[in-house]
Parts: sequence; structure tokens; C-alpha cells
Amino acid sequence: MNVAFTELDFMKPELGAEYTGRGTHFAVFSAHAEKIELCLFSEDGSEEVARLPLPRREGDVWSGYIEGIGPGTLYGYRVHGPYDPHNGHRFNPNKLLLDPYAKQIAGAFTWDDALFGYTIGAAEADVSFDERDSAPFMVKGVVQDPAFDWDGEEAIRRPWTETIIYETHVRGMTMTHPGVPEELRGTFLGMASDAIIDHLVKLGVSAVELLPVQYFLDDRYLLDRNLRNYWGYQTLGFFAPHPRYLSGGRITEFKTMVKRFHAAGIEVLMDVVYNHTAEGSEQGPTLSFRGLDNLSYYRPSPEEPRHTYDMTGTGNTLNVAHPMVLRMVLDSLRYWVGVMHIDGFRFDLASALGRESMEFDREGGFFDAIRQDPILAGVKLIAEPWDIGHGGYQLGGFPPPFREWNDRFRDDVRRFWKGDSGMIPVLAERILGSPVQFRHSDRAATSSINLLSAHDGFTLMDAVSYREKHNEANGEENRDGHGDNHSDNMGAEGATEDAGINQARRRRRAAMLATLMTSQGVPMILGGDELGNSQGGNNNAYCQDNEIGWIDWSRTDDGFLDFCRKIIAFRKKHPIMRQDRFLDGEPNEDGRVEFAWYKADGGPMDEAAWQDGALRLVGVWFRRITAGETGPDGEIFLVLNAGDDREIALPQSEGAGWQRVLSTADEDAFGARAAADRELIPAQSVVAFVPHT
Repeated sequence: MNVAFTELDFMKPELGAEYTGRGTHFAVFSAHAEKIELCLFSEDGSEEVARLPLPRREGDVWSGYIEGIGPGTLYGYRVHGPYDPHNGHRFNPNKLLLDPYAKQIAGAFTWDDALFGYTIGAAEADVSFDERDSAPFMVKGVVQDPAFDWDGEEAIRRPWTETIIYETHVRGMTMTHPGVPEELRGTFLGMASDAIIDHLVKLGVSAVELLPVQYFLDDRYLLDRNLRNYWGYQTLGFFAPHPRYLSGGRITEFKTMVKRFHAAGIEVLMDVVYNHTAEGSEQGPTLSFRGLDNLSYYRPSPEEPRHTYDMTGTGNTLNVAHPMVLRMVLDSLRYWVGVMHIDGFRFDLASALGRESMEFDREGGFFDAIRQDPILAGVKLIAEPWDIGHGGYQLGGFPPPFREWNDRFRDDVRRFWKGDSGMIPVLAERILGSPVQFRHSDRAATSSINLLSAHDGFTLMDAVSYREKHNEANGEENRDGHGDNHSDNMGAEGATEDAGINQARRRRRAAMLATLMTSQGVPMILGGDELGNSQGGNNNAYCQDNEIGWIDWSRTDDGFLDFCRKIIAFRKKHPIMRQDRFLDGEPNEDGRVEFAWYKADGGPMDEAAWQDGALRLVGVWFRRITAGETGPDGEIFLVLNAGDDREIALPQSEGAGWQRVLSTADEDAFGARAAADRELIPAQSVVAFVPHT
């Protein structure tokens, strides 16, 4: 292949491979390299047809322009520099490197010892140097044409107060759905099928949050056990959709999915992993960042630069404190928003992104860069507020506009409903939006992302069906996964034919879901929970790309699905339960409060009641106190009863009494009727009353 670099009459600022209409400009960052070669490949990626040193360096950006090279061209890099592991340098030009900015990735990644910069098994271990060519086993970047017809598509930008998130997996959602064409199952186009969108629209959710869809690797040890990386938390390409989810090999399929969701009024959020990469520790392979500039892209160990500093549990930590690494993360986020039209992100192990040095800093460069960015500051940003480093648990510690996954909501609600003692005070906190954690720094009452379950842990059904985790299929002798799930099998471990146990499980799930939907904050539902989906007690299905990890649509609990649709509609109907600011329990000038807590006898909760560890029932009266905002939509009295059947006295309403509009234990949970002065609250139920009109 006879190609050569030519001069541009201007300097392009973009990194990556940018098609200009006449040719392609290649640019890549490395602060410590001595030479960088662009490698071009045949259409099938099997043959390296050209190897050209990038001719230009300005600062630490290496670049070159080739006229006549266009979309579909396969490429990679080889980087020359010092191989000095003890000082953090691991350059090895024998290893083909993926462009960190590659917009599409082609070829099959094949694990082989040649992918490692050192010789596996050598006496010098990772300090040794391996001369084998890794290109035959390595994926390649693909030059892209960004053109796509977005005509008629608009960003939704739905307020947080109107947001209900549905966390799901592209394959898990679609692999067994009978309404998804077989050839599209497990793909972005399968997610965009009428069957899936119709289900989500009828359910009433406003946003889908997709588990990682950026290019990731299947871990070698998983493939050796005939498993693979199902969840996708081993990112290698921060700009490229994962090829496994492309039915026809075109990244426009992802754009088509987003466009279809937007047309249905549903936002698309992405779970993203910028805290580490798939290269692992210094004993991992050399695939991209390590070979481009190990000392810049990764945090070295403070004691010994040979080793990578690991605060993520994966072997490395991406060095977002470096300005060019931070730029890469921001460029990636802007790409997904500006080019792919994504509506927001959930950041995996987000505490790692706030470590400017070794300590978490909520005023750090990553957060400052996000907040000043005109594109990113306006999309939905959600933090998983922890990592495994010292001081990594930072629930409530992130700055606006970030929202945060609230694991305390999950744990405390589960504990309340399974009958743990002393849970009324903490339950009250969760229902109010966890103000102890979030009511500071002018943060909104929507700062807490409330959840009962997520991909990591038990499904809602398994939380009421299993006392212990059952992860044997993962091949780690059931040692993996969290051991403290606050779950309850309610009389039988796993699935049972016992009608009484199944009814009790259904009742508790309904009460838990009603708690989620009537709490301040932003609710998130795990995909499949509305159907009664089970993973057989596996609470760490990260490697189960099979019937364990997939939603089983053939066993849909239609009755519970109907309840889920109605409780979501119930939340939408009552804006008092989804306020943007924290409600105030202190009296205003008229002596009225926005919320108040009540005992079963109709009197207000006092200190003795709050301290009563045996108490299993509590009522809360929410009401707007602004003139003209009272009424059935601006006022509600909730009763949560985790104990036995209990008669209560309703507090005296200012109007014509109360109307009972919800009782999760009833067959007709939403049948409305006038309420008496005293009402029976069924065991394990949430009951709601609104002013009688």
C-alpha cells in the first residue's frame, strides 16, 4: 500500500482519527514516547499494509494527515520509547496499540501471551521484554464518517423530579423476549425494537440506564472457565460501542436506538467506567494506554513506579489528575452527548475520579471540568459514590449537579420490610430523600438515586426468596459477591410451590416498590423486577451471559407487572412525593408543616416512639403549604406497616376527611373509597390516603 503523510495547511485540534472529507487526520497523546508509528491494515485486519512514523509533534500530541484515506480504514499504533518498568515506562513497539479515541473497533480480540509487553513465565517477570508481534491477536480502530440523519430528533432533558430510571442490560433485556426478532436479540437494534419500547412506555419509566456499552474485554480467566464478561466493566475503548451489540457492524445502529427511544419520550443514560481500564495491573497486557504512556495514563504506586496504584480492585486506576487523561475522559463524554446524543451518565466507582492526589476532593479537577462544560453540565450525571481506596465511601460527598446511587436506601428499606428492629428512624430518613447525607451545599432533594436492587446484588424477587447468595455457577466456590444482602427467603430457600410463601413474597415486593415510589429522590428500577425476574440467588452475575443473567420473559408475573405500572402512575399523579427541594418539618408562620410523622393512635411521633425498637408501623403526612397547592395531588398521608395487621386512627384532616387510594396488600391495590376515622392497615403493606374531594 503506497501511502504517505501530507501537510495540512492548518493544525487540527482533535485527537483520534478524524475524517475530513478528503483524507484522515491521525493524532495521539504521549508525553514520554520517542517515536510513534501509525499502522494501517487490510480490510480484514489480517495484514499490516503500511507503517508510517507520525511526522509532527506539538507538545505531547503526535499527528499526521493522509489524503485519500477514509472511513473503513483499519489502523493501530506502535510506540517507541524507554522500556524501564522500575521507573514506570513500558514502551514496546512489538505491541500493536488501540487508539484511545477509536470510534469503532474491528476484529476479534484473541488472548495470547504475545499481547503482554513482558514475557510471561520469565524469571524477571514483568521487568522482562517480549519481542513477539501482538497484531495478529489485537483488535484495530476503524476510521469513521460521523454523518447520520438525526432529523426530527431532539434531546428530552426531563427534570429530575419527573425522572424514573430503568437500569438494564442490552443482552439481558432482549435475549429471550419473544417480540424481539431473533436476529436482533442482544443488540442495540433489539433494544430499539417495538416490543421493548412498548414495554417501557407502558411501564411508565422515563429513562433507560444501560450497563456498559463502550468497548470492553472478556477477561482471560473467565474465558478459560467458559464464561465471559457479561456486565462489561472492563473498558478498553472509551469512544466505541461494543461490537457484540451491533447486529450489522455499524455504529449507526447505536444512534438509531437512541433516536427511537427519544421518539418514545425515553432518555438514554450510559453506565461508564473511567476509573480503570481492561489492561489491569503491571502484570496485565499491553493493549493501548500502557504502551502509549504508562506513566501518564495510570497512577503509579507511590512507593514503586513499577507497580500501578489500585483503588478500584481491578489492578489499575486511570490518572484523571493528568490534564491529557482528563481531556480524554471529557472528550469521550462530549462525544457520546454531541455525536451519539446520549442524555447522561452513571459513573462507576466515581470516588476514584475525585482523587486529585490520593484523597477524595469534591472540588477536584474532574468535577470542576464537568461543571464548567456547557455540554456536560446540562445532562444527567450520576455517581456511584465509592471506590475501594482509603476514604472511598463518599455518599453525599459529590458536588452538584451530580446525583448519587444511595445504597443506604436499598439496605434500610430491605431491613425495615424484613422486620429488623429499630428501623423506623432510618426509614424516615430515606423517605425524606436522605437529608442527613444530601441536604447541604444547596443540593436538591433529587440528589438521592433511590433503589431496591441493581445489577450488582440480588434482584427484587431474590431479595425475598433467598437468605444466602448462590453464586456457584461463577466458578469461585460461592466466595464472590456481597455476603450481607439484608434478604429473607420467607420460609423456603428459592422457588417454591407453597402458595402462602409466594403470596407473602408478592406482598412484600409490592410494599417495597411502593416505598420506593413514594419517597423523595429519584427512583431506579432494576430491569426485570417488574416481571418477578430471578437470577436463582446469584448476586454477582457479572460473568453469566446466559439464562442466569438474562431476563426470563416467559415467566412474567402479569399481576405484579400491572401493579408496577400503576404505582409508577401513582407517583406521577402526586407531585408532593417528588419535590425538587427538601421538605421542611418546621412550622411556618401559620404553624403548618410540610411533613409530620404519626403513630397508630393518631398522635404525632414522640421521642419514646422513635426509640421503640419494636415499632413496625409509622405514618407520614406530606402536604404543600403554599396557597392553592393543597388538595388530592398536593397532600397525602402514607402508612407503612412491616408488622401484623394493625388498626390506626387517621389524623384529623383540614377538609372533608380522607379517601383511601392505595393498599398494596389488597387485590385491587388502587381501588379508591372513603376512609373511616379508624382504618385497618394490613400486614406488610403501604397504604395511602388523600383528602376527600
